[in-house]
Amino acid sequence: MKEENTRQRILAVERFKNGESSEGICASLNKSRAWLYKWVSRYDDHNTSWCESQSRRPKIVANFTPAEMVEIVKMVRLNLYNQDLFCGAQDIHWEMEELGVALLPSIRNINRILSRHSLTHRRTGKYEAKGTAYPALPSLRANQTNQADFVGPCYLKGPVRFYSLNVIDTATVRCGLYPALSKASQHVIDGFWAAIWKRLGMPNNLQVDNAMSFFGSRKHPCGMGPLIRLCLHHGIEPWFIPMAEPWRNGRIENFNDRYHQMFLKKNIMTTEKELHTGSLTFEQRHNNKYRYSKLKGKTPLKALADSKAELRFPKETEAPKHPLQKPETGRYHVVRLVRSDLTLNIFGETFPVPPELQYEYVIATINVKEQKLKLFLDKIQVDEFKYKLR
Repeated sequence: MKEENTRQRILAVERFKNGESSEGICASLNKSRAWLYKWVSRYDDHNTSWCESQSRRPKIVANFTPAEMVEIVKMVRLNLYNQDLFCGAQDIHWEMEELGVALLPSIRNINRILSRHSLTHRRTGKYEAKGTAYPALPSLRANQTNQADFVGPCYLKGPVRFYSLNVIDTATVRCGLYPALSKASQHVIDGFWAAIWKRLGMPNNLQVDNAMSFFGSRKHPCGMGPLIRLCLHHGIEPWFIPMAEPWRNGRIENFNDRYHQMFLKKNIMTTEKELHTGSLTFEQRHNNKYRYSKLKGKTPLKALADSKAELRFPKETEAPKHPLQKPETGRYHVVRLVRSDLTLNIFGETFPVPPELQYEYVIATINVKEQKLKLFLDKIQVDEFKYKLR
């Protein structure tokens, strides 16, 4: 086909040069006049390749990324990679912004550069969960479920030791940060109340690990710690993940990694004021600018706006003071994997369970009004214990 086209072009130009009319040439070859004049204009007596097809690719590409910018992207990625830090397109864009690079390329353009130079890869195939089914909480609506964790101890330059209470809304991936000098009960209350719930809103469910700062004291497992009391007084149901399974709080654990890499490792802070200012700045920057594939490329605040959710905020200005009154109603939940000893461990207190629950995840729901611990498997109640709260 290629040779036939070449012969047609040569023949058509020769016939035109011999004085034959363009109408006759085009009619016999079933070609247009534009085609004929194109090859007549390309004819070159000194270049035998004049009749060959040429690339239609534009010689000048609009919005072409300069080679210097491509090299900057590659170098920034290499630097992040060598430090064992996240090195995706968003992280590179974040780092280039920190470095003050002028005329930043878009995240989409950085992705193209990484793909073009084989500097990215994706997990292939659909992830399939393995093992025993886990009773995960829903995360379809804003503030349906929040995950929280204490990061630390961390140190300011000096050194000053501090902890950071980090919270994530699992539906919109909005974050909230509260740095504190300790994990004392009043700091826990202040962190959730004054710093996080006033900005993120109050959730339906709050999922945390089994740290004593969250559940209370092992000496008094039925005493309901300050966080449990704070939540129950305001219609929030606390959920405690299985012991030694931090990945069940995967969303906040993933955020904690970003917090370490993008905040703690990049900022030198010497005072509490700098720490509080920097934490708030990082929180706002994350919520306004960071884009997640889970959100189809939206930022957390854009996802919240699109959801048109009505958030619930604390009514009082000041946070309650520790110790809080014992709640009279409400529920909180403890998720546990029943092992071969067939015992259920609730903050140090054990309960026997039936053999059919071995190697199953069960939900122990403490009903405050009824003073009972109800055991559920796949939403079906399988056992019940008296649970005197103190």
